[in-house]
Amino acid sequence: MKKIKDFLKEVRKEMSKVSFPTKKTMAKYSIAVIGLIMLFSVYFLALDVIIAFLKQVVN
Repeated sequence: MKKIKDFLKEVRKEMSKVSFPTKKTMAKYSIAVIGLIMLFSVYFLALDVIIAFLKQVVN
């Protein structure tokens, strides 16, 4: 039981050292992630269309 208490004390101690992002920073990161997802989705859509076209040309 002592080990569990010591572990939880250490967790609390370490969590006090953690710095969480501000709302502004979090918004920037979220916009960046959403933008990259959209960019990659357009890229893979174009790649899929090109490959489908090439398959039709070959057949």
